[in-house]
Amino acid sequence: MSDTRYSSDHEWARSEDENSATIGITDYAQEQLGDIVFVELPEEGATFDAGDEVAVIESVKAAAELKTPVSGTVTEVNSDLEDSPETVNESPTEDGWFCRLELSDPSELDDLMSEEEYEEFTSNLE
Repeated sequence: MSDTRYSSDHEWARSEDENSATIGITDYAQEQLGDIVFVELPEEGATFDAGDEVAVIESVKAAAELKTPVSGTVTEVNSDLEDSPETVNESPTEDGWFCRLELSDPSELDDLMSEEEYEEFTSNLE
């Protein structure tokens, strides 16, 4: 059973097992960005600390950074996004994932918000 956790920067991390997680942006984030036209993904094998920029997202409105909510090493990138960046708008929490990480500290997931906490957090932003 995967568990998705959320950051205050509108990224999500879904644990795939005790040592890996998939990273992406939330539906709220993609709505704020508007139509996404370009995505720059990290290199496989790159290592990041929580809060580091791992990807660049360009939309018709703005450019944004995807900051990883957890530390780890990139084991896989979603190369489909290079040809179809709009997938992030269409399916931000499923097909629009950015990368998978081997976690350097799985307990960092515990520092992130649950879905309920994140929904409450975003409802207070309006």
